[in-house]
Amino acid sequence: MKDCKMRYVLTIIVTLAIIYIVPFVLYGASSIFWELKSPTEAGPVQFLLSILVSKTGTAIAFVLIYHFAKASLDRRWLLYAFIWWLSFAIGELGQAIGPHYSLKEAVIGIVSERIYFPLAAAVTNRLIGGK
Repeated sequence: MKDCKMRYVLTIIVTLAIIYIVPFVLYGASSIFWELKSPTEAGPVQFLLSILVSKTGTAIAFVLIYHFAKASLDRRWLLYAFIWWLSFAIGELGQAIGPHYSLKEAVIGIVSERIYFPLAAAVTNRLIGGK
């Protein structure tokens, strides 16, 4: 039982690492070409911490929803990743319509989510998928 709980904690930690690091790298690389700026209202540490807290919630939800849905998913982790990606991609476009978020930032977000959701789903399936 303890091993099972530790596997879930590990899955959440690895998922968090994936969904935090991939966008960080893509936004950083894209800022070279598109001269993107971090929000001016917050310092870099505060900004990165706020992203970490947000991504922590996403990682926990991602792993726990997978746990409860894995029987109906029947190991179709790519479908699971696609559903999450679609939801977040639409959210990115919605943010781009509003103020303080550009279409460039939305595109980078959509691309990074296209990378990190399948990676996170593959890891989650491998660690807690069962069967």
